[in-house]
Amino acid sequence: MAARNELRLGTRGSPLALWQANAVASAIAQTGGPPCRIVVISTTGDRLQEAPLAEVGGKRLFVKEIEDALLRGDIDLAVHSSKDMPVVLPDALAIAAVLPREDPFDVVVLPAGVGPSALGADGGSSVRVAPHRQPAALSSIEDLIGLLGRAPSLGTGSTRRVAQLTRLFPGARFAPIRGNLETRLRKLDAGEHDALVLAAAGLRRLGLAARISLTLPASACVPAPGQGIVAVEIRRDDRAVRLATAPIDDAVAGAALSAERALVEALGGGCQTPIGALATPVDRDTLEMVAAVVAVDGSRALRTSASGRCADAAEVGARAAAQLMAQGAHEILAEARRAHVAVEGIQP
Repeated sequence: MAARNELRLGTRGSPLALWQANAVASAIAQTGGPPCRIVVISTTGDRLQEAPLAEVGGKRLFVKEIEDALLRGDIDLAVHSSKDMPVVLPDALAIAAVLPREDPFDVVVLPAGVGPSALGADGGSSVRVAPHRQPAALSSIEDLIGLLGRAPSLGTGSTRRVAQLTRLFPGARFAPIRGNLETRLRKLDAGEHDALVLAAAGLRRLGLAARISLTLPASACVPAPGQGIVAVEIRRDDRAVRLATAPIDDAVAGAALSAERALVEALGGGCQTPIGALATPVDRDTLEMVAAVVAVDGSRALRTSASGRCADAAEVGARAAAQLMAQGAHEILAEARRAHVAVEGIQP
């Protein structure tokens, strides 16, 4: 198949999605590939900004319309946050490349101006906001608990985050918060929540790293599988686009993503399941993985680790999944699915 003069690149229209799309387009151009014309596609997830993901169908809402356009031939490649992609793709589609991984961890973001001096006398979660000041940086989970108390209002709708953070904040009130990053930060600074829990990657990519108050270590909150990795999806049989995207593929990030997606697939996990996984390169040949499955109410947490060659990344993920299943992960995940189905009768 002949090389193309232009590639039509499908993406969502949020500032972060456009950053990702432009990063891929720039990388393709820098490696001698054709220019990309960015095609913004509105997804169901974008249009249902007020509804929690668990109530409207989960992750596929952010990729379905884009994948449909790819399958129809309306676009030549699609760019996604890989954590938004279900582990089972349509048969005709494949991940052709990934960019180098950004910071994969979850972070806590405090309202502007909040720090130890803003504590109430009881050390509780009634924070006072001083506008136009950067929030304080904290040095530990203990500092965070000391600042917010055990029952803060935390803005996050992620089942995975809620399950893990409930163990740190047993009285916390978790509230879904949708919209792009700037919208979420405005709501936080307006006093709607005591703190947000977000992915570090998005903040860093949009130049908002100064808003990070505390990075949550994997010991406290194992990140979402694929968090921080930008993925390029193409039609499986499109050789020209595969050749154009191959030079931008980061092998180390690709191995980590393969391990993490293999773990989720082996566990039978899907949208809104309390699974965390992080595969970290020790060197260019070896991965170390940590993974967790946590009961939605935080009452039970299973953790495991595995390591192996990058070339065997999928096997590393499958082995970690088997270890979690042996500990009883299937019971936790079955309960999470039942809870998901109970929300307005949604099918898992």
